[in-house]
Amino acid sequence: MELFGWDLMSLEFWSILMTIIFIDLLLAGDNAIVIGLAARNLPKEMQTKAVIWGTAGAVIIRIVATMLVVSLLKIPFLLAIGGVLLIWIAYKLLVQEEAHGENVKPGTTLWAAIRTIVIADAAMGLDNVIAVAGAAHGDYFLVVLGLLISIPIVVWGSTLFIKIIEKFPWIIYLGSGVLAYTAAKMITHENEFKSYFISNPVLTWIFIATMVVLVMVAGVWTNAINARRKDEKVKKVAPPLATKKSRETH
Repeated sequence: MELFGWDLMSLEFWSILMTIIFIDLLLAGDNAIVIGLAARNLPKEMQTKAVIWGTAGAVIIRIVATMLVVSLLKIPFLLAIGGVLLIWIAYKLLVQEEAHGENVKPGTTLWAAIRTIVIADAAMGLDNVIAVAGAAHGDYFLVVLGLLISIPIVVWGSTLFIKIIEKFPWIIYLGSGVLAYTAAKMITHENEFKSYFISNPVLTWIFIATMVVLVMVAGVWTNAINARRKDEKVKKVAPPLATKKSRETH
C-alpha cells in the first residue's frame, strides 16, 4: 500500500515517522504548558475552545514554518548548518534548567488566549521545526503527518508525558541522542559532502556515533559541573546561617 510515494508497510517510513513524533513530544512539552497558562484565566467553557483553536493555529504555523525550513535546507551548506544547530539543541536539551512559559500572560478573552498560544508556540518552536525538517529528509508528507499526530498528543497528554520524563530521566538522554543522530545525518546528507560520505560508509557511521557520544558526554559533564557549583554555593551559605542560629539561641 503506497501513499505519496511511500510504502506504508515499509520500515523506513515508520522509523522516520516515529522519529518525527518522538522529537515533537520531547521538545514540545513546554509548549503544552504555555497553552495551559494562556487559557487558565478563561471560564471553563471557553478554555477548551481556546486550546482547540489556539492549537489549530499553532499547527498551521508549525507546518508552514517546517515546510519553509525543508525548502531552505536544499540550499547548499544550509543542511549542514542546520545539522550543527541541531547538535547545539540536542546539547541544550540535556542541560536546560529553566522551564519556558513562566512569563506567559494569561488571556482574559478567548481571542487573547488564542493569540497568546499561537505566538508563544511560534516563538518557542524553532527547535522543533529544525529537528523535524531534518528528520523528514525533505518529505512534506511526513512533516505534515508527524505534526498532525504529535501536536494533539502534546496538547492533551503533555502532563502525562512530562511526568513520564520526570520518572524516567533517561528518556531525555535518549531524546538527545536521537536529535544528535538526526543532526549528524543532516550533515552527512549535505550535497556538498554526500558523495564523500557515501563512498566511505564506515567513516559515516563513525562520524554519526561520535556526534551522538560527544553530545551526551558533554551534557553529562556540564550537568556534573553545574551540580558541583550548586553544592559549593550551598556550603558557602550554610555556615553563616548556622552561626547566626547558634547566636540567637545563646
